[in-house]
Order: sequence, then structure tokens, then C-alpha cells
Amino acid sequence: MKRIVLPFWAAAGRDPVTGLFQERLLSNGAPDTDAVLRVRVQARQIYVYAHAAVIGWYPEGAALALGAYDRMVSVAYSPDGKGGFVHSVTPGGHVVSPLRDAYDHAFLVLALAWLLRATGEARIRTVLDALLGFVDAEMTAPDGSLLEGIPPSLPRRQNPQMHWYEAMLALMEAGFPGAAERAARHRALFETRLYHAATGSLGEYFTDDWEPVPGLEGAILEPGHHAEWVWLLRRHEALAGLSRSPAAERLLDGAMRWVEPETGLLVDEVLRGGGVHRGTRRTWLQTELAKAWLSEVELGTTGAAEQARRALVTLDRHFLRQPIQAGWLDRIDERGRPLPSLIPASALYHIFLAAAEAERVLGGGDRARA
Repeated sequence: MKRIVLPFWAAAGRDPVTGLFQERLLSNGAPDTDAVLRVRVQARQIYVYAHAAVIGWYPEGAALALGAYDRMVSVAYSPDGKGGFVHSVTPGGHVVSPLRDAYDHAFLVLALAWLLRATGEARIRTVLDALLGFVDAEMTAPDGSLLEGIPPSLPRRQNPQMHWYEAMLALMEAGFPGAAERAARHRALFETRLYHAATGSLGEYFTDDWEPVPGLEGAILEPGHHAEWVWLLRRHEALAGLSRSPAAERLLDGAMRWVEPETGLLVDEVLRGGGVHRGTRRTWLQTELAKAWLSEVELGTTGAAEQARRALVTLDRHFLRQPIQAGWLDRIDERGRPLPSLIPASALYHIFLAAAEAERVLGGGDRARA
């Protein structure tokens, strides 16, 4: 990550003319210059380089992230005067989709929280304040949850709520006013709406009043998200001095039920009633399993360090350094064969954070997260 990946993606993964990050790379490492740029991917890359600068992994990352941020604001921040960020733009900066997406805005807040820490630039705080105000006024339901976007849509997903919770934890770490209350509100949403206590599982798709959608879609579970929530809940507990959530333990047990014994890999989707719904395996699930076990290491859970290392080794063996040294596979099939795809920039967020957490927890780094 330090010697190869971050330097490579800072160069090949960024347009030197605009300063924006590439959406994805071709299998030979060249940029896919025809790809539409999603704002969430820009935010993820800004986050990575800001975080890498804060912890000393890539000091140049602060300036690089700031340059991408300035360009992103100039082309994607309220170009129509309606507030918030649009969903996607062309490499030249023309709006493709004017949708205001909750998932995008969660990553924007995460990115700005870390960029503010990395640079201290006042203009970041100004946009961050405005962004929070926009989400509060335009994208927040009466129960405090986020709408899917503007315009609203169904089904409602747990995923934007999870990443908004992650962003609020980042604001807490940055000492941002009101972040603790925001994080507590979303933890309560998880406990009362998203988490299915009777089965210890986490649904994906919901009606407008947070009931599982009827039919097959309402039964879909993603083991990777079970693991991701474990890390978030444990992170919140550490930041706020909260008692341990029994739900986190059950979610981790649930995720581990879907680890293939032969490979150690999590499958993409299963059903609450039992059985695999989508048996492929993606990169990000394995990073979240590693993070979940790393959070258990900090709690002193027996065997957690061994489980975390196993997940990291499995991630490395099956996904990393392919098809180029600084790249990764996005997905493999049920037989462990790589599925043809380009190299998505969006996966760097997951891989970087797993590596950073591994060094912090297992490598003797600053346990307070620099």
C-alpha cells in the first residue's frame, strides 16, 4: 500500500489535467478515459489520500486530495443552484446525472472530515457545514434516516444509512460539533429498524416505513455488510465509551457462517431463510471481514488476531496484485475463477482501510488513530 499502490493510483489513477481521479483502469493499468465519473468514487479517493496523509503513509496525499476536492466542487457542487452534489459528471466536468444520492453524500462527508484533518483548510469546513445542512433539510426523513436521494426512490437500502453512520463517526474523531448526537441517532436506527433481532441478521431492502420489502428481495442478506457493521459498532463504542453491542457479536457469527471453509472467502449474497442467493465473491467483503476481526482484537476476543490475519492473507491471495501489481480483482466466481472486469477505483477505499487498520491494531501503530 505505502510503496506501490498509493503512488501508482496518485499518478495513473488521476487525470493530470483536471486533477480528478479516474473511475477505473483497464487491465493493463491505463485509465478508462471513456468512463463517467461518479462523485462517490471521487469522494472515496479523496478520503484515502487524506487519511494516508494524516497517518504518514503518503504525505503528498493531502495536497493531491485537496486538488481533486477543489475540482470536484467546481464541477459537481450544486451546478444547478439546488444544493448538494450531483451524482456523476463526464471527465470534462459536464453533469451526467443530477441526482442527489444519499450514498454519495455519506462518502462526501467522510472525505471532507478527513481532508479537514489533513489540511485544516477553512473552505472545506464551509462546504462541510453546508453539506450537512443540505442533507438535514432535503434528504432526511422525519425518523432521522436518510432518504435514498432527490428525488426519493424505493426500496430504501440499509447501505446509505450504514455509510452515513461511518461518516458521523469520522466527524466524531475530528471533534466536529454535534457528531456524537448524529452517530447515536443512526445507531438507534440500526438497532430498531435495520437489525432483525429474531435472527441476528441485517436486511438490505426496505419499504418506506422500514419493513423488509415483500418477496425475495426482502430476504436478501449480505455477509459483507454484517461484518462491516461489526467494525462500525465497535468503533463507535471505542469513541463514545459505550457498552458492547450484543448485536455486533451476532452479526459476526452470522457472517462467519457464510465463510467458505475451502477458501476462507465470504459469498456475496445469501437469504435470511437459508441458502446462497449470489455465490460470487467480491473484494470488499473480504476487507470488511478482516476489519471486523481487527475490532475484536482490540476487545481482547480469543482467537481474533488469528482470524484477522487469515482474512487478510485470503484477501491478498485471491484478489490483490492482479492483473497488475498495484491492482485488484473485483469479483471471482463460485469456482474461484476471476470474472472479467476492469480495475475499479472504488475498491481502494476498502483495501486501504483494511491495511491501515491492520497496521494500527496488529502492527503496533498509534492505537488512537493518529
